[in-house]
Amino acid sequence: MRLVSWNVNGLRSCLGKGFLDFCAFAGADVICLQETKMRPEQAEFDLPGYARYWNSADKAGYSGTAVFTRREPLAVAYDFGIDEHRHEGRVITAEYPEFYLVCCYTPNSKDQLSRLDYRMAWEDDIREYLLELDGKKPVVYCGDLNVAHREIDLKNPQSNRRNPGFSDEEREKMTRLLDSGFVDTFRALHPDTTGAYSWWSYRFNARKNNAGWRIDYFIVSQRLRGLIRSADIWSEVTGSDHCPVVLELDL
Repeated sequence: MRLVSWNVNGLRSCLGKGFLDFCAFAGADVICLQETKMRPEQAEFDLPGYARYWNSADKAGYSGTAVFTRREPLAVAYDFGIDEHRHEGRVITAEYPEFYLVCCYTPNSKDQLSRLDYRMAWEDDIREYLLELDGKKPVVYCGDLNVAHREIDLKNPQSNRRNPGFSDEEREKMTRLLDSGFVDTFRALHPDTTGAYSWWSYRFNARKNNAGWRIDYFIVSQRLRGLIRSADIWSEVTGSDHCPVVLELDL
């Protein structure tokens, strides 16, 4: 089973940059999108064979997630937890016979870490949500999680300390999640690979110079570890400031 996750930084824009060609090329069973920045009625496009599920933010043109799937889920749920988490279209949960799929666009901590307190609450709450699901069946958790976990996961760790996405607090929350019984699939297969990034700033020729961050993930329950066939970053795919990440499971 092939799953793809991609922060498209505005799906309407990405549709004009080869998104449908990418879908045809990817051969994915499930495509998870973050930062769609739209409501489903705002763009018409043909994607035969895929059921589409959308979670749009209350605020127009902001945030948003979508799941396009060839395999019909048993059930689909939107958002989670307290009311504060339910207005920015950040989570879709699709239940399949073998596992739960959670597509997530994690809140950014913002400049000067102005939203860090909320981010910390979010991290604690979604970890509890994932553990609750994991108590029923294994979990595949994917998306733009807005954190480079270790120094190997970004080009310039020293100059980015205390910047959003590389604060000690955010990194510790990722460590705590993994310690709770989850696996970072890319690092499980590529523990020492450097220069493997999924996001590059639009400034300073960052992508050309590969001055990037790995902030897009597939994280799975520990008991799925033996079913990971491959975990890759398709950095050659353009259309967004992020590139797709891909997981293949023997399911």
